Amino acid sequence: MFVYILFSEKSSRYYVGQTADVEKRLKRHNQGLVPSTKYGMPWKIVLQIEVETRSGAMLLESKIKKRGAKRFIDSQFGV
Repeated sequence: MFVYILFSEKSSRYYVGQTADVEKRLKRHNQGLVPSTKYGMPWKIVLQIEVETRSGAMLLESKIKKRGAKRFIDSQFGV
């Protein structure tokens, strides 16, 4: 499982999700098949983190969403 963070330059927004197949999921986002990301296309992957279990992925996704994707990235990578 992976937790991923996408960024849209068009809307200046981040999106956090989790999936087993990041590339397939990114295609769905960029085809407009995900309602919450439909208006930010195109999306780019800015971070993906591999997690052993789905429950672990869900916990990390929740942690990132609570903190905010940009703040999470900045704190992890000192940007």
